[in-house]
Amino acid sequence: MLSRFVEEGSKVELRALEHGLGESGAENTTKVYQSRVLQILSEDTLEISMPMEQTRLILLPVESEYDMVFFEENSLYQCFSRIVDRYKSNNVYVLVMELTSNLRKYQRREYYRFSCALDMCARNLEEEEIEALEKNSPYELQPGLPLKHSVIVDISGGGLRFLSSQKYEPGSLILCSYHLLKDGERKKYDVVGKVLAVKELENRRGMFEHRVQYYNLDVNTREEIIRFIFEEERKSRKKERLN
Repeated sequence: MLSRFVEEGSKVELRALEHGLGESGAENTTKVYQSRVLQILSEDTLEISMPMEQTRLILLPVESEYDMVFFEENSLYQCFSRIVDRYKSNNVYVLVMELTSNLRKYQRREYYRFSCALDMCARNLEEEEIEALEKNSPYELQPGLPLKHSVIVDISGGGLRFLSSQKYEPGSLILCSYHLLKDGERKKYDVVGKVLAVKELENRRGMFEHRVQYYNLDVNTREEIIRFIFEEERKSRKKERLN
């Protein structure tokens, strides 16, 4: 798969998928590292150059996991990956990356969308909640207000798409409440989203598809969502290999 879409010398971006401590003691957050493809070793592994900042080498730790984007001439491609080795060869510092998800075409300003079918409950935010959000003031979501059932059909670190018999207006802020697996247990997420677009399904009148962008989502929650997507992708890839 790699050799069909990725060329040696192509630019690569790495984005850490989880918090952890590197050898320097610095925390790996969502910082983006720049690199280049050195050699494609197989359809699952490749060598890339060790990232640098100015003249300083960034020693990314073995077994750390990353969202990796390849910049080809006319397209971008994305996958999840893991560092399996690192060494110096011919005075070049090398990282050996193993793909842990399928390689997919990627749109620069979007996060990878994971197709799913997840139950969700939603409601419009109250005026007081919206005012607090817009002023960046501390606030708490009002409990006990009625929620409408929905189904998430794809989710990413930047937003989600869901179906509901309730129509939410474009531009409105809504509460999205759903559960994801985290460390093997179900965790509840109450996030605020801004409705970007709404359309009624042609084959299911009275059912509406909504595209939502997260609103003021904190970094930790975003990373947990990305981590969930990564784990589900890895499970799917493992099943494909077994079949």
